Amino acid sequence: MGFINSLLEIVGLGIGVPLGLVVGYFLFLRFEPKDVKDPLSRPLHEFDTHSLLDLLPEVPLWVKHPDFHRVDWLNRFLRYMWPYLDQAICNLIRSSAQPIFGEYVGSYQIKALEFEKLSLGTLPPAIHGVKVHETNENELVLEPAIRWAGNPNIILVLKLLFLRIRVQEIIRKQIANLYLWPQTLEIPILDGPVGAIKKPVGILHVKVIQARKLLKMDLLGTSDPYVKLSLSGEKLPAKRTTVKMNNLNPEWNESFNLTVKDLQSQVLELHVYDWEKFGTHDKLGMQVVPLTLISSHEPKEFTLNLVKNQNLNDPHNKKPRGQLMVELSYHPLKEDSHRLSGPLERHESQSSESEVIERPNEEASQNCQAGLLLVTVQGAEDVDGMHHTNPYALVLFRGEEKKTKLVKRTRDPCWNEEFQFVLEEAPLKEEIRIQVMSRRTKFCFHFKESLGYVDINLSDVVFNGHINEKFHLINSRNGVVHVEIRWEMT
Repeated sequence: MGFINSLLEIVGLGIGVPLGLVVGYFLFLRFEPKDVKDPLSRPLHEFDTHSLLDLLPEVPLWVKHPDFHRVDWLNRFLRYMWPYLDQAICNLIRSSAQPIFGEYVGSYQIKALEFEKLSLGTLPPAIHGVKVHETNENELVLEPAIRWAGNPNIILVLKLLFLRIRVQEIIRKQIANLYLWPQTLEIPILDGPVGAIKKPVGILHVKVIQARKLLKMDLLGTSDPYVKLSLSGEKLPAKRTTVKMNNLNPEWNESFNLTVKDLQSQVLELHVYDWEKFGTHDKLGMQVVPLTLISSHEPKEFTLNLVKNQNLNDPHNKKPRGQLMVELSYHPLKEDSHRLSGPLERHESQSSESEVIERPNEEASQNCQAGLLLVTVQGAEDVDGMHHTNPYALVLFRGEEKKTKLVKRTRDPCWNEEFQFVLEEAPLKEEIRIQVMSRRTKFCFHFKESLGYVDINLSDVVFNGHINEKFHLINSRNGVVHVEIRWEMT
C-alpha cells in the first residue's frame, strides 16, 4: 500500500502542475481585463505650475528658475557649523544688546533688562537657491532664497520694581518682520573701510533753523530740545545742535556738513530729543528727508511734521508732535578735481640742485571752493616702542582727532582706514599731523607712548588733487608711515 500511495502522489503532481500552469495562463495573461488602460506619458513642459507643485511640492528654485544657482555645498556647511554659528550669533546679540539695555536700566523704575534664554534652535536655515546680479558699480549682489522652519527660544526678562516680566511674543513679531521684502545685507569684500565704503559723491549742507510746538516733557510744562542729524548707512557719530533750555519753540540757525555716498538711496535722519541731566534723553519726534528731493547748489527749506517713528501703522504717529524747519542744499564733488589750476611746473635751479615749485597765482588760490579732504592711513613700517609696540595712528587736523584701530605686537601695522573732513575752503596754508602711538594691552606702568609723527603740508594736496607717499617719522629711528590724501572740490 505504501508503494501504491507514493506512485499516485507522483502521478498527481505530474498532472496537476502542468494543468495549473495552463489554467493560470488563460486566466491572467491571455484574457486581460477590459477596464485597464495603458498609462499616458507627458513631457514636463506640458504641465502647469500647480500640477508640478502637486507632483513635487518642495521643488527648489534652482530647478524651476535657471537663473538661480544650486548651493548644496552651502547647506551642508550650515548643517555642520550651525551649533557653532548659533552660539556665535547669540553671543554677538548679547554683546550688542547689553549697551542698549544699559541705557534703560535705572530709568522708568527698570531694575534689570536681560536675556533669560537666547538660542536660535537646533534647525539651521536652508538655502534653496542663489541669484547673482552684476552691476555697473563694481558690486556683486546675491539674492538668496532662504527657508527656515526653526525652533528658536528667545526670552527677554524685564525687572520692573518688584515685578518680573517675560517678553517673548513681542520678540517673535519683531523677528517675523525681518522676513518682509526687501532686506539687504552688505558684506565688504576688501579689508578695511576704503574698499567697503563707497566713494563720496557730494556734500550735504544742513541748516537747522527752528522748531515749533514741541511736546511738553518736563514737570514745569517745557522741554530742553536739541536735534541729532545723520545720513542713513553711515557709521559716523551723528551731529547735534546745542540744547535750548525751557523752550517749546526753539531757534537754532546752526549749520552742518554731511558727506553723501549715494544720492539715490540715502536719506537725512533728524531726531529731536529732550535733554536730561540724569538718565536717558526722551525722544520728542523724528523725520526723514530723501536726498532725491534736494536740488544741487540751490538751498531748499523743508517744514517737517514730527512723528514718533517711521511705522505708518503706529497709532502714536497720529499725535501732533510739532514741526521742524530745516534748509538743505546738495553740492556734488567735481569729477576732475586733481588739479586746482593746471599742472605744477618744476624747474631745476641753475645755482643749486634743489627744485623750485611754481604755484598758480593768487587769483587762482582765491577761487578755491569748499570740498572734502580724504585722509587714508595705509600703514607703518619699522616702528618700535621702548615699553610696548601695539601701534595705532592719530590724525590731528583743526583741533579734531581721529584714531585708527590698534594692532597688537607688530612693527609693521596695516590699518587701511579712511577719515573725512568737510571744509568750507581749501586748506592751502595748513598742515595735518599723523602720529603713530602705542598703548599697553597688559599691565604696564607706561600706558601710552609715541612712536613718531609727521606734519604734512596740504598745499601740495590741494594743487595736485592727491598724494600717496611714505613719510619718515620724526622721533623715530627708522619708522615710516604710508599716507594717502585726496582733495575733492565741490
